[in-house]
Amino acid sequence: MLGIPAEPRARSGRLGPNSAIAGGVDALKTVSAENLSPQEISRLLARPRIDFSSILKTVEPIVAEVRGEGDAAVKRYTSKFDRVELDKVCVPIEELPEPRLPDDVTAAFDVAYANIRAFHEAQRAADSSVETMPGVVCRRVTRPIGAVGLYVPGGTAVLPSSALMLAVPAQIAGCGTVVLATPPRPDGSVTPEVLYCAKKAGVTHVLKAGGAQAVAAMAWGTQSTPKVDKIFGPGNQYVTAAKMLLTNSEAMISIDMPAGPSEVLVIADGGAPPAHVAADLLSQAEHGPDSQVVLLALPGVDLDAVQMEVSRQCDALPRADTARKALAHSCVVQVSGKEEACRISNTYAPEHLIVNVEDAESWLPALDNAGSIFMGRWTPESVGDYASGTNHVLPTYGYARMYSGVSLDSFTKKMTVQSLTYEGLAALGPSVAKMAEVEGLDAHRRAVTLRLGIN
Repeated sequence: MLGIPAEPRARSGRLGPNSAIAGGVDALKTVSAENLSPQEISRLLARPRIDFSSILKTVEPIVAEVRGEGDAAVKRYTSKFDRVELDKVCVPIEELPEPRLPDDVTAAFDVAYANIRAFHEAQRAADSSVETMPGVVCRRVTRPIGAVGLYVPGGTAVLPSSALMLAVPAQIAGCGTVVLATPPRPDGSVTPEVLYCAKKAGVTHVLKAGGAQAVAAMAWGTQSTPKVDKIFGPGNQYVTAAKMLLTNSEAMISIDMPAGPSEVLVIADGGAPPAHVAADLLSQAEHGPDSQVVLLALPGVDLDAVQMEVSRQCDALPRADTARKALAHSCVVQVSGKEEACRISNTYAPEHLIVNVEDAESWLPALDNAGSIFMGRWTPESVGDYASGTNHVLPTYGYARMYSGVSLDSFTKKMTVQSLTYEGLAALGPSVAKMAEVEGLDAHRRAVTLRLGIN
């Protein structure tokens, strides 16, 4: 992939793309949708692109060395990239000590665990069965994926919430082997919050490594790491590249979805408090410099107030520098109304979609493409990231047009089963035999006719 596509210049709006506002933060570029063609809007909203061709040159030898050397390669790359010398690479979770955390921290994670479990438990679906004709019964049954790998980032931000989002549905599904990979701390230990969540949610093994080497260890298996069948979880561009590379390899794994930097699209009307709109935009901008945030502003939105709030709140963030870099390739699009806003949102297909408008629920039927939707004045994206119960591992880069976020179904597979009586085969068999004859597959025909005693 190439770099960030060229973007059209702002044609209207109270603040242009190069305007400076308080705090030294450049204003979000502001344009009016009525002045742009659909192609120009697509270019404006183009995500920062990752040059995977160069990243793969780094990832491919790591993956190959982990396949060939196992734990030794994982230790070497952990020393190189994380500056940590590992004693053991992957250990059964019962060998790790119970983490000591403040009561208010464990209480918060307990609330999240309960809500995530309740939401994913509700996704259990009864196996289906139908008699398609007398004596012919067809069923579909559900089974857990036997071994899964969960990647929990630990680079610029440690994400114990991701441990819950991935391990809880694996626990409910009944996956027998659950390997959680996360970068170790400088002393080689696991972040206590991540370990608390892992123990609570039924993880069986902890792999103390991050990056492409962790993904490769789970995909191929090592001396200490069980091989898994499917790998889940967010990560940086090297993790993403490794997942995509390995899913097309002899490792025989699948992955949850293609994933890229985090993003949010906010739809706001004149009643949306500018401070809330700004906070929602910044909640994703602080994730990383390649994140993107978009505001679709309906008539009545005070753009000056929103811009000032973005600047003021950004200056107060510990990760202000990261957020500013994300804001540099983000924008505000003024839209004429609901129809235009929904059309642009569906085309963009955001990971997170916040609908901060009056009577937000009435918008839902027109919204088709989003990873997760946050409806109304009192639903910040943060609740879904942590503890409302929905999953925060979501498709990005516009993949919400064809992928869903992680769910209970992600950790299961379906098998079809058919059972026929003699009477059922007698009724159905002639049609099957004739179709096999048409296709020239005589052994198929004879598997039916021999049972029925006919030619």
